[in-house]
Amino acid sequence: MGLLKGYSKEEKSWMMYDWANSAHSVVVVTVLPIFYGTVAGFTRDSSSSMATWGYCTSIAMLLVALLAPILGALGDFWGWRKRLFCIFLAVGVLSCAGLAITPLTGFTDTAVAERVGLWILGLYIVSTVGFAGANLYYDSFLVDVTSPERMDQVSLLGYGLGYIGGSTIPLLLFLLLNLVGVEMIYCLSFAFGFTALWWLCFSWPLLKNVRQKSGAPYRPGAVRQALKGLGKTVKEIVRHRQMLVFLLAYFFYIDGVNTIIHMSTSYGDTLGLGSTEMLLALLLVQLLGLPFALLYQKLAGRFGARTMVGVGIGIYMCICVFGFFIRSIWQFWVLAILVATSQGGIQALSRSLFGKMIPDRSRSGEFFGFYDIFGKFSAIIGPSVVALASSVAASVIRSSRGIAADAPAAVLEGVAQEAAPWGVLSILLIFLVGAALYFVVLPRCEKRVAAPSPLPAEAGEPAP
Repeated sequence: MGLLKGYSKEEKSWMMYDWANSAHSVVVVTVLPIFYGTVAGFTRDSSSSMATWGYCTSIAMLLVALLAPILGALGDFWGWRKRLFCIFLAVGVLSCAGLAITPLTGFTDTAVAERVGLWILGLYIVSTVGFAGANLYYDSFLVDVTSPERMDQVSLLGYGLGYIGGSTIPLLLFLLLNLVGVEMIYCLSFAFGFTALWWLCFSWPLLKNVRQKSGAPYRPGAVRQALKGLGKTVKEIVRHRQMLVFLLAYFFYIDGVNTIIHMSTSYGDTLGLGSTEMLLALLLVQLLGLPFALLYQKLAGRFGARTMVGVGIGIYMCICVFGFFIRSIWQFWVLAILVATSQGGIQALSRSLFGKMIPDRSRSGEFFGFYDIFGKFSAIIGPSVVALASSVAASVIRSSRGIAADAPAAVLEGVAQEAAPWGVLSILLIFLVGAALYFVVLPRCEKRVAAPSPLPAEAGEPAP
């Protein structure tokens, strides 16, 4: 772990949480959609699993987005940030443990498959809420563990550790068990259960060593007062025009990033790509994540974090176009490599850029609550846009060919495969809006902030 040399105990403990929670990011977010698609194949409506998954992802993100500013405000009371973090950590871990039971339920029967499918969707939503809630407090701890000058490198290295730890080891063990001949249902059960255990165990350094260093003392009526103070924070964000425009740009471009992360394996499964090959491609993403995160760290030091976030936006726009043309597994591998180049960099640098904009460090939880609401509300739009675009495309294809909605399942699955690329291409529209705000509007706001105020007129002179 020579990478961690020169960092404080608090910085290292904070970064290790990315090592812990990345197991959820890769196993629940990428393996679970494939399993759900398998279960959905035994239900009466087996052709709409991608759209259903997209809508459920949006529901999960809506719940988190609605809670985020309130949770952020509560986390600014002395001692509350760690307690609330523990609550959401427990929710996420327990729901992952619950998912470990679902592969062992005999879901090949239609009635059982429909019940198991609902359980999977419900536990997925709960685990996503737990993961996102804990992450809100994890992000707000960033201002407690390091200085503004070190935020970029600490944030980036946290993502890098997540790639070589939680994102790689649980997935690698899952694939190895599959390759040595362990039955898939047991591999899946192990993967979900091991994710819960991994997440819990490697959260210990943060729980032990990271302390909240800023906040307000709790007193009777303080919660009501803090919630009323959310309006003040909104006014501050609006007044700091640079922060507002950045959040609006982030709202759109991180939506595209999150949508690609959440929908990639569901998309590949709809196209009929092999599950094992897709998971190996995703393992490659995790293995390449650390070197590319370190490359972003080096380039951000030379060209600035602002520039490198812009590079990430450009690469993701190319990913949307390339994803439209995917029809074979080798193309999915190329897509995976493109994602690996910027997935960690764009998220880590966005987090540190916002952290440096916060005007009052004692209210970091409150500000990160709004940062989180922009990120999570955006994640409502993307999956829904993909689901809507693919559904509309499928409807157009059926109408143009005279295919009835109750046609044989094989015919409807073929239509779904043809329609799915249009769902991926629709993400480009979201990136275009984010890019316009980031590359055009944000620089103008920065120039206004940097421009010197006009000097007051001398006595007897007309004001300029």
